[in-house]
Amino acid sequence: MLMRLNVGLKWEVDGLEDLSKDNWYLVISNHKSWTDIVVLCVLLRNYIPMNKYFLKQQLAWVPFVGFACWALDMPFMKRYSRSYLLKHPELRGKDIETTRRSCEKFRLRPTTIVNFVEGSRSTEEKRVRTHSPYRNLLPPKAAGIAFTLSALGNQFDRVLNITLVYPDNNHSPFLDLLCGRMKKIVVRVETLPITAEMHGDYFNDKVFKRHFQLWLNNLWQQKDRLIDHLKKVYAAPHK
Repeated sequence: MLMRLNVGLKWEVDGLEDLSKDNWYLVISNHKSWTDIVVLCVLLRNYIPMNKYFLKQQLAWVPFVGFACWALDMPFMKRYSRSYLLKHPELRGKDIETTRRSCEKFRLRPTTIVNFVEGSRSTEEKRVRTHSPYRNLLPPKAAGIAFTLSALGNQFDRVLNITLVYPDNNHSPFLDLLCGRMKKIVVRVETLPITAEMHGDYFNDKVFKRHFQLWLNNLWQQKDRLIDHLKKVYAAPHK
């Protein structure tokens, strides 16, 4: 409703051709803001099955939001930090097992699973803290999507590699959306085939793990360059 009320909002979208609600999709996307979730839901709802997001377990206790996500069959994940697992080694692998159980139920009907592979919203402070090699992105985490592909086997038809940019509202896109100040939303959708090389045992096969990380890192390098390009092309001219 906020987007519809903002009559000055412009969409610049490319890559929605040949999508179908009868297919299974794994969506990977950069993550800048809470706005990303709204944009993906609004943009893709008429093209592919309803988006399912892996959500942090803490969100289940947020009033209204947690119940709504549960009712919509969103999978909740309990993530453990490295330091916590060192103190509680018996919990190692529990978060991955949650992912497996969540994925199994999606075999029954066409589904879209969305994974923000950076694991958190990208900010300058986080990029510095993680020593990110990217100008616009956090380092991608490969384990989640590798395991999702493994858990669902050949169920997925395509990977949708989505790039989101808010060229005129880069600093506070969610606040600007709420206040009607969002000017432009730029989206690029790249459809990638799922090949045999994308299936394997990420946690026990070191060769597969290395190749999968290399594939994802190369994808992220291209995305970083694309974001730079889109910012330059679509940014409002200085007065």
